[in-house]
Amino acid sequence: MIPPKPKPRADRVSLWRYLRLFRADILSAQPARLYRAWMAEFKTPFFRSFMVNQPSLIDTVLKDRPDDFPKSDRVGEGLRPLLGNSVFLTNGETWKRQRRIIDPAFEGGRLRDTFPAMWDAAEAACDRIGTGEVEVEEQMSHAAADVIFRTLFSIPIEHEVASAVFSQFREYQRTQPILNLAAFLPLPRFVPRGHRRKTKATAKSIRGLITRLTAERMAAIDAGTAPDDLATKIMTTTDPQTGETFSTAEMVDQVAIFFLAGHETSASALAWTLYLMALFPEWQERVAAEAQVLGACDFRVMSKLRLSRDVFREALRLYPPVPMMVREAICPERFRDRNVPKGAQIVLSPWHLHRHERLWDNPDGFDPGRWHTENGKRCQREAYMPFSAGPRVCTGAGFAMVEGPLLLSMLLKRVRVELVDGKEPVPVAFLTVRAKDGIHLRVSPR
Repeated sequence: MIPPKPKPRADRVSLWRYLRLFRADILSAQPARLYRAWMAEFKTPFFRSFMVNQPSLIDTVLKDRPDDFPKSDRVGEGLRPLLGNSVFLTNGETWKRQRRIIDPAFEGGRLRDTFPAMWDAAEAACDRIGTGEVEVEEQMSHAAADVIFRTLFSIPIEHEVASAVFSQFREYQRTQPILNLAAFLPLPRFVPRGHRRKTKATAKSIRGLITRLTAERMAAIDAGTAPDDLATKIMTTTDPQTGETFSTAEMVDQVAIFFLAGHETSASALAWTLYLMALFPEWQERVAAEAQVLGACDFRVMSKLRLSRDVFREALRLYPPVPMMVREAICPERFRDRNVPKGAQIVLSPWHLHRHERLWDNPDGFDPGRWHTENGKRCQREAYMPFSAGPRVCTGAGFAMVEGPLLLSMLLKRVRVELVDGKEPVPVAFLTVRAKDGIHLRVSPR
């Protein structure tokens, strides 16, 4: 049984047809040949882009010479109204300074410190999910947002401001694609960027709410009454080179990306993992059996959730939350005997890399056991990047690999999930890989 994936388009369409398809859904706009190509070129009247799937070239871009391939500003065209000047969009010295301040909050010891808040959010998710037919994307969005607010600001999702941010972000992510048309057209700065009016208004409102939380925390830090959570850690960490800390305005940008990266991506991954558990009940039962080791809140239990981790890792392979990343060549290059001009866009696609027919055994199949095979081990090193790779690897990758297996195990210890006839989800790319009409499963207590 093959889990669903978008039907790729015909190999040749006009530019304007492609742009219309792309705006509707990035994934189905791509041709089938990208699942077997090492590199593909896309030409427009305004710029050239190259999708790179060859592992050695991906290493060149992300690991060996990352400064020569910074984040493309074309990505920021779509996301800047919400994310401002966050670490997700910046480059060069600005980005390096931001990472020097942020990274200490996500070091290994801090995961242990945040685990109780993560555990409480998981228990709340189990209590909330209910029975009968459930749209699990919405449920997992709720759960992931709860994790973020508890670990970042020590408040549950029921908090007035947290609830408002979650509600408005749910609306935002359904209307904002990863890239908008400004990513393709060389628009002067005075030309509108193609954002929907409602999308801009929602982004402004979300940022206003985050500003309120951030200002309140800054005041608590000054008063000596702030809790020892991620927000306090980040806001009190000084840049070891300059001695500076984030201002309130800078912190708002960072909280916006923490919420996007830490909530939206986790929700996508968890929802698809639950769907795969319903599609493959034999694996579901094995995860549920393993989950019996869960007792009182104890970080050490994570070392015992090996199967849950393999299942979650496989879900991230099939449905990587961020399906494409874009870098820009700042000098002329030559890849696979092709000239790559300065300014060309380098597209790295976890979606295609993770299903590449020349790299993976059974690339479209669901097989959590693959991580213990020679092919799986090699591909994990060379062709697996759900959190990117190199210096710009997601700072919250370790956080996500605790959160995902924990929530999955706690949920399946308590409930069983089954498919709903006639409601097979169709993957599409909004801000992350979501299902076109949601993921509907039948939930029953164990």
